[in-house]
Amino acid sequence: MTATAEAPALIGSSGDSLREAFGKALAALAGEFPKLVVLDADIAGGTGVHHFRAAHPDRFLQFGIAEQNMMAAAGGLAAVGLLPVVTTFAVFCLRAVEQARLSLAYTRRNAKIVASHPGLDVGPDGGSAQALEDIAAFRAIPGMTVLSPADPLEMAQATRAMLEFDGPVYMRTGRSPAKRLFDEDHKFEIGKGQIVRKGKDVTLVACGVEVARALEAAEHLAEEKIDARVVNMATIKPIDAGLLARCARETGAIVTAEDHNIFGGLGGAVAEALAASNPVPIEFVGVKDTFGASGEPEELAEHFGISAPFIAEAARRAIARKGKGK
Repeated sequence: MTATAEAPALIGSSGDSLREAFGKALAALAGEFPKLVVLDADIAGGTGVHHFRAAHPDRFLQFGIAEQNMMAAAGGLAAVGLLPVVTTFAVFCLRAVEQARLSLAYTRRNAKIVASHPGLDVGPDGGSAQALEDIAAFRAIPGMTVLSPADPLEMAQATRAMLEFDGPVYMRTGRSPAKRLFDEDHKFEIGKGQIVRKGKDVTLVACGVEVARALEAAEHLAEEKIDARVVNMATIKPIDAGLLARCARETGAIVTAEDHNIFGGLGGAVAEALAASNPVPIEFVGVKDTFGASGEPEELAEHFGISAPFIAEAARRAIARKGKGK
């Protein structure tokens, strides 16, 4: 049986990590994208692309621990008509930002960067391996699209969308087992956020692993008769400014939640969009300008203030600020 034929049973399974969902989807999609090649920096087992390597070894390029060379080579491969997907840990992408900027974005090459092990989700590897500034770095590169899907099904859909999209993309995956949040009728679209829970009192805007925590926070708030809307903002750049403006008008308060530094990531993108359209009170849930630490992801989320109770508390603060200063 081919990798594509196996795809329905493999892709988006509940409990898959986002990196495994990505690797399975990539292997399954290879037949539809004959120009697709995967670039690896000697960590295929950690990024999920071991699935692609096993199914398509002739289209798997090993660069060793040489991320800058790998990123620059992706630009050359794209220049001759191939569709390169660069894979490594998010923290190692940071050492190749210059090559991503010049070899991919500046020349507008059709190349994709997929980073596993972002944020505190890295867990026991500790602060030196936890990229808390990657969204900020890649969001600031002109022409770079930035994605952070929330569950295994959405990751599989985002992988296809990324390959179909013409232009450079940076996409986060994840290390830990991920909850299945969405039904089979879920549709991912680059540039579009989605309301995944209705509410009228406050809007919780989240990406990646924080979407599940935002939904949990909304359940806690419901016990207090607070009706929280939850938005899955899987595309951070270009941000869905229209949806954000609508949510600001309808709920009057916003909370952003991300497994990233509070500077330069989802929170900054949301604030920039709303400052230009419909300013409302915003509270930011994220890592407070510090490096991470070693521990299990859920323990770290609690320690650094990005778990569901912290999102709920931020919602209470945002609601309390509504109407002040008028």
